[in-house]
Amino acid sequence: MVDWIEGKITGKKHWSQALYSLQIDAPLVEFKAGQYIKVALDVEGERVGRPYSLVNAPAEQPLEIYFNEIPEGPLTPRLSDLEAGDRIWVSDKASGVFTLDNVVSRKHLWMLATGTALGVFLSMLKTDEAWGAFERVILVHGARNTGELNYDETIAALRAAHPEQFTFVTALTRQVHDTSLQGRITQLLNSGELQVAANADINPDDSHLMLCGNSAMIKDVRAWLEERGMHRHKRHEPGHYTTEQYH
Repeated sequence: MVDWIEGKITGKKHWSQALYSLQIDAPLVEFKAGQYIKVALDVEGERVGRPYSLVNAPAEQPLEIYFNEIPEGPLTPRLSDLEAGDRIWVSDKASGVFTLDNVVSRKHLWMLATGTALGVFLSMLKTDEAWGAFERVILVHGARNTGELNYDETIAALRAAHPEQFTFVTALTRQVHDTSLQGRITQLLNSGELQVAANADINPDDSHLMLCGNSAMIKDVRAWLEERGMHRHKRHEPGHYTTEQYH
């Protein structure tokens, strides 16, 4: 049973196409970067809520969610209509174990995201935790076109703060662009193009991977990793990758 607290919209960003972010002022208790909250609106007498990962770091306010509007969905078209000052319901606690304390410290941390799953990794990378545990952090964002490559200022700030540690690679499936790789993440792993672009290999000794986003990407990358002797990380059995499907 979710306990709800009332929040207020303080800002909205319509990035492109159906992509939005909302900033929410709400008295949420402490959370770990990588966790999610539920947000809800009252629709025809029913409270309709869905989970969304937080983009902001735990030390940042306001809360921020990043989402794709689904025209036939019960909630996202209403979320995208909200404006500053509007009220929204927020779960009083964050949930989830897709956090950096469930990652094995190795030489390289790979963060593979598709679509709006980028946001959960930005929350983590705004903290100090990743930068102290890994020699390099490689963030890979797969999208359909350049209109879905957002949060440029945040990524530029990360590059400026960690020029030797941070690598950001984008991959597009429906558009050719000279600053992005072309193809799905799994295709680029198979061909080796992703590893070349990142100037890093993926192997059991050096790598831990975090996978978040499209379920097909997660399934395919898991299979690719396991063919190479890498297995899922468990609490009592250290592994090589952790996964979460973005809500």
